[in-house]
Amino acid sequence: MWFRNLQIFRLTPDWAYSTDALAEALRKGLFQGCGATDRVARGWVPPRGEEGALVFAVARQQLIALGVEQKLLPASVVRQYAQAKLAEIEAAQGYKPGRKQAREVVEQLEIELLPRAFVKRGLTYVWIDPVNRWLLVDASSSTRADEVMEHLKLSLGELPVTLVKTQLAPATAMTQWLAAGHAPGSFSIDRDCELCAAAEERAAVRYVRHNLDSEEVRSHIAGGKSATRLALTWNDRVSFVLTEQLQIKKLAFLDMLKEDAERQSENADDLFAADFALMSGELAQLLGHLLEVLGGEGE
Repeated sequence: MWFRNLQIFRLTPDWAYSTDALAEALRKGLFQGCGATDRVARGWVPPRGEEGALVFAVARQQLIALGVEQKLLPASVVRQYAQAKLAEIEAAQGYKPGRKQAREVVEQLEIELLPRAFVKRGLTYVWIDPVNRWLLVDASSSTRADEVMEHLKLSLGELPVTLVKTQLAPATAMTQWLAAGHAPGSFSIDRDCELCAAAEERAAVRYVRHNLDSEEVRSHIAGGKSATRLALTWNDRVSFVLTEQLQIKKLAFLDMLKEDAERQSENADDLFAADFALMSGELAQLLGHLLEVLGGEGE
């Protein structure tokens, strides 16, 4: 359950949910699964499996999970059935069905086909750190994070969280680091980045597994391009890609961290707890250091 991405939110001072209080609130939005004619269903599930609690807690760190079930009904399949049905109707009534009649046929066929559609299931984990006031969603896109936050608001009746703003914009900071050839503090620059021009067409250059301490990169920056993505390593322990929206993607933890968790564990439950404890401890430090090199939080 090691996170691969971080959509970052800040808990406001109004957040006062103990583990028990949070679990009680989440019961209002339990996962029920798709009904016969539902396309998608969302709800809270135990993050450690069906028999676990809705909130998994270790050392004041909390983990919750949003289950998602989606019916897969491609438009091409509906269209194929609709064409056959419309041909039957045309033959029976002697003229081609109109737009309204065709639309009604398509809608009725969707209702009939949905119970037979394949089902895709997934989990989105949310890590809540009341100590350092973080809420982190393991999602690669802001759209997926927004779905989680919307469901959390429905369950809590409120959403005492805000987006994080820093004194130094991530794009500005990443561009400065690339121009200087190094990152500050415990961070080091890796070999992937994306540079974009400020002009309307947003001309972009992407480097993958490339030496970024080069005149070529600096010439793009001198020409007006700024960094929108930059691969970094923190403390020689965690690698990731930082984006201009202050998102963290492609999180990768050093093998020694996972080995530490395995050594501390005697069974699957222990391993889950050790993984979460080590991950949350490392990432809490990483986020604190990241805020520092971005000048601290802004208004």
